[in-house]
Amino acid sequence: MIRTGRRRAMTSDKAHAHDRRTVNALNLEETIMDHPLYPDSSAEIARKRHELAPAPLEAFQNFSRAVFADGALPGVTKQLIAVAVAHTTQCPYCIKGHTKAALKAGASEQQIMEAIWVAAEMRAGGAYANSALAIDTMQQVHEASHPA
Repeated sequence: MIRTGRRRAMTSDKAHAHDRRTVNALNLEETIMDHPLYPDSSAEIARKRHELAPAPLEAFQNFSRAVFADGALPGVTKQLIAVAVAHTTQCPYCIKGHTKAALKAGASEQQIMEAIWVAAEMRAGGAYANSALAIDTMQQVHEASHPA
């Protein structure tokens, strides 16, 4: 009888632990749901990036300045390319940052929108072009299952 009581107590303890985990998970889920997926950039985040990896950050910043400097392509063209690529990679930080940088470099809103349409066409075009892989695979499977 003592064993039965202990089993019930252990089962009851397990049930309470499960209930606590469920409540904790729900609370965490609510907290996560209330928190933005992409937090705004901030000085605090910038400081933390620098604190955690100062050398790579400095190297990246230098690389970025070199890439976007006027060269064979003017900086405004490079920023329009960056806006298009940012939409293709779907990076919200890049979209915001490079849209602002393109405007600052002298791009018009119409140029920015055209660059975005180029990105959309390239993404759709990639899906269309890669349909050749599916067609080729279907032909291979058909040939393998229906030998001549």
